[in-house]
Amino acid sequence: MHHEAKSDLLIRATAAYRRVVADPEGFGPEAARLVAEARAAGDAEALVAALRAEAWRERIQLAHDRAMTLLDEAARVARRHRLAAALGQVLVARGAVNHELGRLAAARRDFDHAAGLVGPAMTAELASQQAALYQNMGRLAEAAALYRGVLADPHTPPEVRTKVANNLGIIEAQCGRTEAALAWLREAAAAAEEVGPAVVAIVAESRAWVTVQAGRLTDGLDLFEQAAGLWAAAGLPLGELYAEYADALVDLRLIPEAADRAERAVAMLERQGVQLMAAEALLRSARLAQLRGDPQAAVIAAETAAERLRRQGRASWAARARLVAVDARLQAGESLPDDLPAARRAAATLERAGMTSSAVEAYLSAGRVAAALGRKPEAVRAWRRAHELARRAPVLVRVKGRLAAALAARLQQRHDAVLAHGRAGMDDLARHRATLASAELRALASGHGAELGRLGLASLLQTHAPAQVLAWMERTRVAALSSVDAPATEGIEEELGALRAVHADLLQARRETGTEPPDLLARQAAIEDHIRRATWARRPPATATGAGLSTAELRRLLAGQVLVEYDVLEGGVLAVVLEPRRTRVVPLGPVEAVRYEVDALLFALRRLARGGSAASMAAARDSADFSLGRLGELLIEPLCLPPGRGLVVVPVGELQRVPWSALHEEPVSIAPSAALWARSRLRRPAADAHVVLVAGPELPGAAREVDLLRAVHERPTVLVPPASRVETVTRALRGAGLAHLACHGHIRADNPTFSSLLLSDGRLTVHELDQRGIAPYRMVLAACESGSDTTYEGNEMLGFVSTLIARGTAGLVASLVVVPDWDVVPLMRSLHAGVRAGATLAEALHAARAAVDRREPASFLGWCAFNAFGAA
Repeated sequence: MHHEAKSDLLIRATAAYRRVVADPEGFGPEAARLVAEARAAGDAEALVAALRAEAWRERIQLAHDRAMTLLDEAARVARRHRLAAALGQVLVARGAVNHELGRLAAARRDFDHAAGLVGPAMTAELASQQAALYQNMGRLAEAAALYRGVLADPHTPPEVRTKVANNLGIIEAQCGRTEAALAWLREAAAAAEEVGPAVVAIVAESRAWVTVQAGRLTDGLDLFEQAAGLWAAAGLPLGELYAEYADALVDLRLIPEAADRAERAVAMLERQGVQLMAAEALLRSARLAQLRGDPQAAVIAAETAAERLRRQGRASWAARARLVAVDARLQAGESLPDDLPAARRAAATLERAGMTSSAVEAYLSAGRVAAALGRKPEAVRAWRRAHELARRAPVLVRVKGRLAAALAARLQQRHDAVLAHGRAGMDDLARHRATLASAELRALASGHGAELGRLGLASLLQTHAPAQVLAWMERTRVAALSSVDAPATEGIEEELGALRAVHADLLQARRETGTEPPDLLARQAAIEDHIRRATWARRPPATATGAGLSTAELRRLLAGQVLVEYDVLEGGVLAVVLEPRRTRVVPLGPVEAVRYEVDALLFALRRLARGGSAASMAAARDSADFSLGRLGELLIEPLCLPPGRGLVVVPVGELQRVPWSALHEEPVSIAPSAALWARSRLRRPAADAHVVLVAGPELPGAAREVDLLRAVHERPTVLVPPASRVETVTRALRGAGLAHLACHGHIRADNPTFSSLLLSDGRLTVHELDQRGIAPYRMVLAACESGSDTTYEGNEMLGFVSTLIARGTAGLVASLVVVPDWDVVPLMRSLHAGVRAGATLAEALHAARAAVDRREPASFLGWCAFNAFGAA
């Protein structure tokens, strides 16, 4: 009986390892109990097996020091009792832990020793661990060969088959063969179902990462969210998942979110002593520091990561880290003499390893360093190689390849080649943008093509007609808004209501204490994050809203007005002027001069809005007048515009903060792009369009403003507190021909889709207007700073103005700065009277401003603050 009991204990201890692999959370405690039972029974073989099982559970929980202690004890017991096969099993497990701790030489010794001890049942496990070691050292071909050998053996157990197919999928993705990678991961997922929840979770995370590498970023995000739930349910630590999740967020250009995940991964993995993965996470953190514009922090983190990876014997990863340091120094203008050979070596290392995407980035970097050093032939060779490698890669890698080819062509002054590569790259980017589910993601994605856009514009200015320059500008202007998602609030209605409730609680807290409680702010951020992610994951049909127009068609729609489209290139402002009979390109001054005057003007207007002594108000007014004059000299006077003609302005970047209506003596309308302006020109109001007048809370002049405007219109819908609730207002806005909202505005430069208008029961956000598909034909936002959209790299913008015009609003008036509500009532009444008489918003605003007594500071503020957008 005693012998039978010992045999039963050994059977249970041996089975515990497989159970822990499958479900560490569920079976980890059983392994610890078996260790205690084996000690008490004095069963050395069962103790070795149980220690191995408990150690593997600790390893999965990233408690590697504890795992090593248990495995060292198991090895000692196995040696003492001459348990050769059991010692081999322990050494395979210890080698895996050493591997993850970054002790690659120790891992190899364990595996080599184990090879002479393990029986046939462990051969596949040992081979898979040796292959994983090769994989992390960058010896991908050797690793793949071992993995395929393991999979060819029909006796390979499911837990090993799962891991091997999973890792082989990752190798295929690293080499740019994403369809093959996904096929292996499907095989891994099928095998994982036979094993348990922990393995299912690991494969799910790999599938998410590979889906991102394939260029299907939104799908990848959704899969990462699913994987995170599986990891949490399986009790797996999230450090590794966060690190790889950061890759997806970087490709989507969600840089703050990616940085958060990478920093959390570094902290978790370093705290747990998992040096292999911690070094990888630190490399990601370095890259993100560079993308955030902190090259010094990027260099420090990248060099630290490179040294760790070098000590681990991981040449490919170390090469990637050195490249980040090279790029960051170049960004800071502090390149070292050794950076060019370092970049070349890194590129060659990554290409030999078959890591196509990383090799393309490496050759792109090597070319930049060579060009900065004046080594033109070397730069051209590096960039051409990047282009060659990128040809069959996923879409964002192809865009980088096209950028490299365009840079090489520019260096050789082959302007037509620059344009050819630029167009091909922008077409690839457009296809990528079309796969994204929200305007926010599409706007961010345009940043991938910002440099290509600038290269193309510079080449066109050298060799082509002004009309082609205008067409290129249009190609790179608010492309994210060229399609609009179908209205859809399903699945987020509850969150929208919860967000309004939090806004109301924050407002109440500010009234009572003057502060915003951190717990409410955290809840607001969490709800916003959930709403954004729900939007990212959707697949609604998209409707095109603006295609490119010929200059002849634009002239017909302009009907005698002049269109001026601005851009910024190499620090200078330039404009294309489309007149009734000719098109011109006009170089203007440095953008820094414009930025200085805009900052000074907006500062002076804010001082006027706050009020003060007569002397301070006079000084602010003088400053505002001076800056307006300078902006006119910089942006309007050099254009030599024909007199007596209305002006359509398409600004970009810094120029979107300019009070254009105050710079020109005729009516001025503004648009995100000429195509969107043309669309607004062609739109007509609904036959049953009605007028909606809304007053928000906490504005003493808002109800009076709405009451005076009521007299201008015939039977308008009037909503004032407490009736001006979000649901009531949004219902009234549907199909409105003219809507006027006199509300507090809250502009969120950090997250413009959550900029909002304060209504009686909470805030109406840009996001909700967009998702509900609300776009009145004409709209007046008498709300502070509602005309200040946020600009993004790649000539994108998001906010009230751009979202409403993209949705279909044909005309809009909004303010650039804070304006006291009681001071704009006469201006608003004149504006509405002009619209009622048949004027466009731009014409009505021009006439209303002409009636303002600008000698009064408050009246001057209203005269200067409002711009008209769109054609209606």
